Amino acid sequence: MRRALAGVALAVTSMVALSFLIPLALLVQSEARSRATTEAEQRAAALAPVLALTTRPSDVQQAVSGLDPGNRLGVHLPDGDVIGAEHAPAHGLERAERDRETLALSTPSGRVYLQPVILPENRVAVVESFVPREDLDRGVALSWVVMSLLALGLVAGSVLVADRLGARVVRSSRSLSRASNALGAGDLEVRVDPAGPPELQEAGRAFNSMADRVVQLLAMERELVADLSHRLRTPLTALHLEAERMGSAPGAERLNAAVTNLETELDSIISAARTPLAVGPLGGAADERKEPGRVAAPAAGPEERSEVSEVVRGRVEFWSVLAAQQGRDCRLLATSEPTAVRLPHDDLAAVVDALIGNVFQHTAQGTAFTVRVERTAQAVVLAVDDAGPGIEDPDRALARGVSVGGSTGLGLDIAHRAARATRGAVRITHGPMGGAQVRVTLGLDAETKRGPARAALRARRAAHRSVQRG
Repeated sequence: MRRALAGVALAVTSMVALSFLIPLALLVQSEARSRATTEAEQRAAALAPVLALTTRPSDVQQAVSGLDPGNRLGVHLPDGDVIGAEHAPAHGLERAERDRETLALSTPSGRVYLQPVILPENRVAVVESFVPREDLDRGVALSWVVMSLLALGLVAGSVLVADRLGARVVRSSRSLSRASNALGAGDLEVRVDPAGPPELQEAGRAFNSMADRVVQLLAMERELVADLSHRLRTPLTALHLEAERMGSAPGAERLNAAVTNLETELDSIISAARTPLAVGPLGGAADERKEPGRVAAPAAGPEERSEVSEVVRGRVEFWSVLAAQQGRDCRLLATSEPTAVRLPHDDLAAVVDALIGNVFQHTAQGTAFTVRVERTAQAVVLAVDDAGPGIEDPDRALARGVSVGGSTGLGLDIAHRAARATRGAVRITHGPMGGAQVRVTLGLDAETKRGPARAALRARRAAHRSVQRG
């Protein structure tokens, strides 16, 4: 924009300057030639009274010498004598003498002014006044240079003013753009200082109002989540008392463990909802810009890592009790290699619970499922296969809030955000067991990725030392 404004100012000012400069330059040249011609006419007219009194060559020579020290004045007498300079062409002299009219002729060396003087006895003498070409254009070049410099100064000044104006506009626009990107990245405290033209100042004030409103809405939403979660404590307490009343009845211990786990989850939800707003691990700054409107979780610390295999084993062990009650064949195939990812333990456990919970919720009792943890060079793949009917529309199932089985539709979205936070992805395909296969790819932690490379480097160094000893 800054360059465009400078270009427009350059084009417009140049056209205006040229529209005045060219006619003015021609006018200056015309005025200089008119001045020189007028001086020549005046010199020629000064000889007319002398010729009217006498035509003696000595008297005329004296008059010419007094009027023209520069040898530019001449007199052609009726008897053919020429006194002074002679520059006029013959045909011009004959025409002036014959027609008795004043002439102005251009020659290669300048301009000649011829003035006939009628003498007694109907005789005609012709006075010629010569103007050299350098006198015709005297001062014109200097005037043109001065006018050109003034035009260039005008153009440069207009371009400079336009550039400063454009810089002010661009500076304000960039500030508003940076603030918008920061707000989209999750920085809810960013504001702009309205500056620049009135339109940009109004846009800056509107941005600040919008950011304040967004913070208010998010705070209200989080407080509502905390309140709704707190309202679950009453029925949960009643359930906990009922479990204690069962005493040592079959299943009472598992029911107590489930209720305790649910209370812990509710406490976590309430604490997370009432912490300050920030960008959390489940959706970094780059990803939050893609899906505006999502509330990010609290930011993860630099040391919050989890071993995928360890977390998956613990959650599969928890779900295996319910699987045994429903007659489901539950298998776990987990790699023994390091599988650390930069995700908190609770977030990773929520992903595993969401995937396994979908199997229990959307397949019939007795449907088998397998949980696999595989390691590649750069990522960990968590795959859950089931022998159910599968998912007809995988793309729709990955959309937030959309369910293909009548639930809230947030389970796969949890897995999707966790994968995105580690630069991974979620994919739903047809699995080898005949049903759906959900593959969650999680990017390995940097230290874990460097581990195999360091081991290979140590092996190469050891082999090199063995060769040198040999």
